[in-house]
Amino acid sequence: MSSIADSLAESRQLRRRAGTWRIAAFIAAGIAILAVGARLSPSLLHGGAYIARVRVSGVIAGDQAQLKQIRGLAKSSASAVLLDLDSPGGTTAGSEELYLALRELAAKKPVAAVVGTMAASGAYIAALGADRVFARGNSLVGSIGVLVEFPNVSGLLDKLGVKVESIKSSPLKAAPNGLEPTSEGARAAMAALVGDSFDWFKALVKDRRHLSEEEVASVSDGRVFTGRQGLPLKLVDAIGGEREAIAWLEKEKGVAKDLPVRDWKPTTGFDGISILGLASALAGSAGLDNLAAALRHGGLAGGSESPGGLVSVWRVPVGD
Repeated sequence: MSSIADSLAESRQLRRRAGTWRIAAFIAAGIAILAVGARLSPSLLHGGAYIARVRVSGVIAGDQAQLKQIRGLAKSSASAVLLDLDSPGGTTAGSEELYLALRELAAKKPVAAVVGTMAASGAYIAALGADRVFARGNSLVGSIGVLVEFPNVSGLLDKLGVKVESIKSSPLKAAPNGLEPTSEGARAAMAALVGDSFDWFKALVKDRRHLSEEEVASVSDGRVFTGRQGLPLKLVDAIGGEREAIAWLEKEKGVAKDLPVRDWKPTTGFDGISILGLASALAGSAGLDNLAAALRHGGLAGGSESPGGLVSVWRVPVGD
């Protein structure tokens, strides 16, 4: 009797395993069909036209996932793009790369920038990539400038009796390094770097905002401006937020009225839909909790690198 019961139990277990694999195969086939359909017709997944919202926040440092996200938008079914900015800036090179990606996107679809709390320095460079800039009255914009900072602990090392020696191919190699007093030559070399990037930043503002030399000079001393101040200075085009930006897109760019606005996330597979997220949802609905969890964790991104090099960033001044 026990052998018959064991055989029945084993048979049921085998059927359950076969059923699980059939469900997994069904999920894989469904994802493949959706992926092919998305390539043939991107609007299939989104159910028609929409306005994509791209968020840029925190320190800008040349995020490759974000750049890929923006470039992918050019091939999407989005009718227009809202660039949601809330950033103090970041590396000058990273901000330049973001600006160029946005200009490429704007050649394919209308882009309106909407400033939240701030779009300062490198984030203002990003805003220049849009076709029109909207800001709240109390948003902060500007901070047109470039800086490089490095700690110098040579005085502390002297007090501790520590001396760092180096053999260099030339006096300006690895200078300044913060472990010895900064030479005039090293200081001049760094100033030349800052000056060159600053000239590029000012030329960009002049070109994109259609300013005269005098107008550029009046806004490029490094300060930030509120949206109200920035409007007559031509740093922004209009006071408002997302609603005003959408109204402009509809009126001036021919975007259809009342389109849905959808966040376009950098961790996406095709046309804004996460393949891993979709597979996880399907697996979860089929009762495959372990598979669903594995797919969710497989989609998590790694850590980010700290920005380096020249920076275009605004910080609240700290008292002495």
